Amino acid sequence: MIRAFDAFSLPLLRWFDPEDAHRMAIQGLKLLPPIRSRPDDPKLAVRAFGLNFPNPVGMAAGFDKSAEAPDALLRLGFGFVEIGSVTPRPQTGNPRPRLFRLERDQGVINRMGFNNDGAEAVQRRLAARAHHGGIVGVNVGANKDSADRTADYVKLIETFAPVASYITINVSSPNTPGLRNLQQAAALDDLLARVIEARERVRQTAGDTPVLLKIAPDLRLSQLDDVVHIARSRRVDGMIVANTTLARPSSLREQDRANESGGLSGRPLFRLSTRMVAETYVRVEGAFPLIGVGGIDTGGAALTKIRAGASLIQLYSSLVYKGLGLVDSIKSDLASTLLRTGRDSLSEIVGADAATITAEDWPVQ
Repeated sequence: MIRAFDAFSLPLLRWFDPEDAHRMAIQGLKLLPPIRSRPDDPKLAVRAFGLNFPNPVGMAAGFDKSAEAPDALLRLGFGFVEIGSVTPRPQTGNPRPRLFRLERDQGVINRMGFNNDGAEAVQRRLAARAHHGGIVGVNVGANKDSADRTADYVKLIETFAPVASYITINVSSPNTPGLRNLQQAAALDDLLARVIEARERVRQTAGDTPVLLKIAPDLRLSQLDDVVHIARSRRVDGMIVANTTLARPSSLREQDRANESGGLSGRPLFRLSTRMVAETYVRVEGAFPLIGVGGIDTGGAALTKIRAGASLIQLYSSLVYKGLGLVDSIKSDLASTLLRTGRDSLSEIVGADAATITAEDWPVQ
């Protein structure tokens, strides 16, 4: 079923503007019959942030921004889905065109700008599907014109804690002016203190809601030192490494498109994001798990990210080029690796190569 869908949809969607194609993909998922993928190999199960993931492959934030199709994605074999980014008030985002394919590089540049239906609409959709089960996280961000961005995050914690499996604090999008400044030490410490306090305040009615922090791959290592120290001291439950990059590797072949402003994702981000996973892993020292994202387009790439320090992984841009069948392909490759090496779970190899990766030359940009 999924292969047939990919064979039909991938060539068709390539004929359309990337954002129109994305909209069509969301609508197509909403119309899919309620099929279920085959059960996951039990060895692929992951326990992280107090949650039980059936497999480590998640849909990254940015695809289903307003929680229109999380259950369809779960049925297609994802171990979890992260919707958003969601802002308190609805937001149209930046002017179009704002999404660009780098075909020859298997990459994507976006400057979407947190376009979404707003917290109220998204909360209603998540509340309506709560009985369906499955792990659905909510990625949250501040409105572009907000006078107090930290207050936006606090409000979003209060809104989504009752309906989210976990909440990701996104301070790393490059497409909201000034947002990445919240990664600076003093601002981040204040933000996380207020966010965690809000989470604790609603715990009695909302239950336990893990809070994760998503960071940029463009941090200097001295900045990463501060970010990890603050995340640990404020007792966040995990980190997602990493968001899109403002860097433009000289190896990019689509040079005209590469000049578009926005964040670069997909295959060109793989080496940098993997290095940042490893650098974060050695600094975290087992205090909490990591989700690795950026350029994962094969089972081998997923394995590399896990061995760099990721307990879970996320995809998005690679699906533009390889389709939804990539999810089953990655899971099959990971299960085969465990069988071949005689291991019982992926946890046995998380971070196995982190020290080696951090000793290598920095990825060429």
